[in-house]
Amino acid sequence: MTSERPLVYAHRGASAQFAEHTRAAYLQAIADGADGVECDVHLTRDQHVVLLHDPNLDRTSNGTGPVADRSLDDLRELDFSSWKGARIPVEYGAVSQQLLTLSELLDLLAGAGREIGLAIELKHPSPYQLRLEDTVLGLLTDRGWDPQTSRLGNVRVSFMSFDADAVRYLLERVPPEHVCMLVDDVQVEDVRADLALGRLTGGAVANMLKAAQAEAEAILDAGNAGIAGPGIGYVRNHPNRVRDWLADGRRFRVWTVDAPEDVDHCLAVGIQEITTNRPAEVLDRVGAAIV
Repeated sequence: MTSERPLVYAHRGASAQFAEHTRAAYLQAIADGADGVECDVHLTRDQHVVLLHDPNLDRTSNGTGPVADRSLDDLRELDFSSWKGARIPVEYGAVSQQLLTLSELLDLLAGAGREIGLAIELKHPSPYQLRLEDTVLGLLTDRGWDPQTSRLGNVRVSFMSFDADAVRYLLERVPPEHVCMLVDDVQVEDVRADLALGRLTGGAVANMLKAAQAEAEAILDAGNAGIAGPGIGYVRNHPNRVRDWLADGRRFRVWTVDAPEDVDHCLAVGIQEITTNRPAEVLDRVGAAIV
């Protein structure tokens, strides 16, 4: 089908196999041969950058409450892997070692023995606002990261957010080819159902999200961010916009692509990067498509 396959990024690590964002998930992604890994970051109360998707601890640990209210030492006392029900091989560390800071993930990637990508999603709203970006950039700089090439040794670093203000802030500090504007469709009924909101509240939240979607689309229409980060549903629902962005030079990083038919759709459209919970399976499928 194509002579060049898209790069495959492991979404929160190999998160179909092991609990998301854990040491085991990232080590498995490296072992699977993923071209890169994706992570979400939050700041702890004592300003450490930790790898977690949600602003609260309830879904992916035996703790509760906001991540921002806990110190790193507090978080080290929690179990972030057992909820998945997957046995962790001894070589992937103990349960108490599964929470990762961004620095610890960088250490794992430095040990990969090959070039590998790291896509850092900065989560907003954050109680620390743009201090999150400053802390991440400062951490990388202290480790020797070069902003112009966005490389740190063998690691290619890129930055992502759904928050337009965060993306604009990053674009003042990092070349646009390393910055990804995330975007997805917002449906009012889905927002109400997902957040268990009433008609009025759900509609208000959905309107805010729709405004954020329009702002993200405007940034990508203007070519300000070099990487477009739509969900696979968005790619299917907006073929003309996707075609126009591709033609205008936007690089695409599409999430979360697990189903074989979605992989095939990305290949047919010409997507350059696929983010998936199942890196080994997706690598097999895209490899088979090369002629």
